[in-house]
Amino acid sequence: MIGMVIVNYNDYETTKRLLDNVKDYKVLKEIVVVDNKSTDNSLEELRKLKNKKITIIDSGENKGYSYALNVGCKYLIDKYKSLNIVISNSDIIIESELDIKDLNSYISTKNVIVGPTIIQGNDLNRGFKIPTPWQDIKQNIVFFGKRVLAKELSYPDNYYHKDISKVDTVSGCFFMISSKHLEDMGYFDENVFLYYEENIMGIKTKKLGKNIIVCNNVDVIHDHSVSIDKSLKRIKKYDILKTSQEYFEKTYNGANKIELFFLKVFRYLTRILLLIKYLVD
Repeated sequence: MIGMVIVNYNDYETTKRLLDNVKDYKVLKEIVVVDNKSTDNSLEELRKLKNKKITIIDSGENKGYSYALNVGCKYLIDKYKSLNIVISNSDIIIESELDIKDLNSYISTKNVIVGPTIIQGNDLNRGFKIPTPWQDIKQNIVFFGKRVLAKELSYPDNYYHKDISKVDTVSGCFFMISSKHLEDMGYFDENVFLYYEENIMGIKTKKLGKNIIVCNNVDVIHDHSVSIDKSLKRIKKYDILKTSQEYFEKTYNGANKIELFFLKVFRYLTRILLLIKYLVD
């Protein structure tokens, strides 16, 4: 049995596009949309789409993406007890119901979290390595870190020559997880409002002695960051990202005091430079 959880925030049109995409998929038992306390008319519009297969839930308050995911997943688990759950951003396009069936076949036989190849414009996202504390520090160096770290945290193309590839973690925009795995890892960590959910999931999964894989012959399209960019200003988005980064490093990745110090120093230096850049732009 497969359920699906989608989180909406001020973006019901994109969410509706995905619902129209998957509503007739027989492989999906129920699709749950959690409206994360939208400030527009999203909840009202989404409720018009409710039917026997589509459930709309009001999160009650916006405590972040992980909180909203947990609301949707717990609803499905309370109702069905045991199932596999597709976690999807609203800005995903799925080309075939067979893609979900293929992912499900791997999760059912290999006891893993499984993600597809994510097509993002001209780029492919096929999972990535979890950064060390010093790699996260380098990511905080403005106009430099991201470009340098992109290669360090990626697997080489020839790593994906088989049907499946084991990775540290997969993109959080679309993946499948079993209800048992989710319960075993204590659900998604609600201390991060947005970002770093994938890294936390990767470390929790490793501690459980389980794996995360990418199914290389399945792909979905990610209309990248449409919903996030619509609802978050750039500096606010940066602050949320770096707050999650610091929490991840301190709580899960074993960063020491020196590493946390440099993480903060480069975070705030970069923030000042970004503010200047945005004011000039």
